[in-house]
Amino acid sequence: MEEKKIAVRKMQDYIETHLHESITIKQLSNCCYLSPSYAAKIFKELTGYTPYYYIKACRLSEAAKALRDLDLKVIEVALDFVFDSHEGFTRAFSKQFGVPPKSYALRKPPIKWFLPYPLTIKKEEDVTMNQFIFTQVIDRPKRKALIKRGITATEYFKYCEEVGCDVWGTLMSVKEALYEPIGMWLPDMLIKPGTSEYVQGVEVPLDYDNVIPEGFELIDLPASQIMIFQGQPYDDNDFESEIVSVMDAIKAFKPALYGYEFYNKETPRFQLEPRGERGYIEGRPIRKL
Repeated sequence: MEEKKIAVRKMQDYIETHLHESITIKQLSNCCYLSPSYAAKIFKELTGYTPYYYIKACRLSEAAKALRDLDLKVIEVALDFVFDSHEGFTRAFSKQFGVPPKSYALRKPPIKWFLPYPLTIKKEEDVTMNQFIFTQVIDRPKRKALIKRGITATEYFKYCEEVGCDVWGTLMSVKEALYEPIGMWLPDMLIKPGTSEYVQGVEVPLDYDNVIPEGFELIDLPASQIMIFQGQPYDDNDFESEIVSVMDAIKAFKPALYGYEFYNKETPRFQLEPRGERGYIEGRPIRKL
């Protein structure tokens, strides 16, 4: 299985670095020294997608990002991402996102981007280090959050069971986002009856007036101080144990030593997307004693 993961990861890396070029299954199989048929088989087995769908979905999401952030014509983006014509690109884009590329470029509404998740490869040697937590206090202004609620979820995995694991793609597409998307534990005052404590969302300005995707809603967040905790970089294969380690360290932390107390009655506690290269990051609302 590990050999399969290494091969598929090589194909994923090849796709990422050649997204603006023509990519054939032969080229993908060559990069991992496998036959085209076997390469396609294990790619589908481990990612859930055929190489063709995966490549097209990656290209369309990167094209959407270009239309959102750059002043480019639709035909320029189409050709840059290896589509033969304006018409073919428009059909594919509309089918993937439910909106024509020209309309998307004008309004830039939130849409569900395809987010490829590179397979994690087990390291040959694991280095054990004592856990060191970096801590800082930041100020958040009064703002809104675009969120999608669950039903009873109090953590990420249960939320995925209730809502699905593809909410992040929509959140990543929000042009007006103040910061990156987050998983949030809502305070009681922000939880609606019959909905979850844990939600996913992204913070946006108070004057946000773009489309609110189906199933999402806007909530108000007051100005607040947040204490940020960041653990050390870790092997992505060990993400669960690393997250638990940082969470345990946060529980043992005494903010009173620095003149604060945890205060989660108005503002959500939140976590950023766990990524091994930067360590697990969590934010806890605080107030001065």
